[in-house]
Amino acid sequence: MVPVVGVFRSKDEAELAAKLLRSAGVPKDRINILAPGASPQQIESIPVTDTEEPGVGRAVGGVVGGAVGAAAGAELGAIAATILVPGFGAIIAIGAVAIALLGAGGAVGGFLVGGALDESLTEGLPVDDMYMYEDALRAGRSVLFAFAHDDAQAASIRKALAKAGAETIDAARESWWLGLRADQEAAYTADGLNFTADEANFRAGFEAAQHVKFRDRSYDQSKAELMAKCPASAGTEAFRRGYARGQSYRSELLAKHREGNV
Repeated sequence: MVPVVGVFRSKDEAELAAKLLRSAGVPKDRINILAPGASPQQIESIPVTDTEEPGVGRAVGGVVGGAVGAAAGAELGAIAATILVPGFGAIIAIGAVAIALLGAGGAVGGFLVGGALDESLTEGLPVDDMYMYEDALRAGRSVLFAFAHDDAQAASIRKALAKAGAETIDAARESWWLGLRADQEAAYTADGLNFTADEANFRAGFEAAQHVKFRDRSYDQSKAELMAKCPASAGTEAFRRGYARGQSYRSELLAKHREGNV
């Protein structure tokens, strides 16, 4: 399978694109959507344990406002659920892979917040970009995943998504980095270092720290795997500094969410 990812401004746009793909012959089980969802009232009504706060705890069965999600999925002929994900809030998952990514059925939080997921469930989903899917959801956007049976169909799907108004994941990544770059450059140059010369290695480290495999592990804990993943840069000082800054960035995001600022 060849995965194709598109980022949309809204769930409605993503659903419209999904319908276009279905009409073009893409099977419904190869189309998945992640989108922000559920009202504050639904979130506040979620049952939690005595040790968990309303709105951020583990939902019973991992599903919140299931009828809302199911209605959205029914239009596409796909299964759906609205799931509470600690650190992100309520998210609508349409399609089996999207639901698996959020850990439906008990493992609330699942892959999106660093848990394990059997790779066979993702049919080749590019997991290196999970932090970009998260960023899109935080910004109120929706992510569509389509799985083509070959490169030719993948090219056709990319054209269809672009026509429907999708932003590519590569474009989303560049926008994400552009929004962060100035602050990272200022911190780096404050130590007397040359950000222009070191940006590529610094950014590689920063992005590596967002990866689900490394985000909760120190550089030393992950060094061997990082060297295998990024052999040309992982041993550099710029990479190590970028990795540390990337971990701080993620910690700040989660802290802001807990405070209700994002």
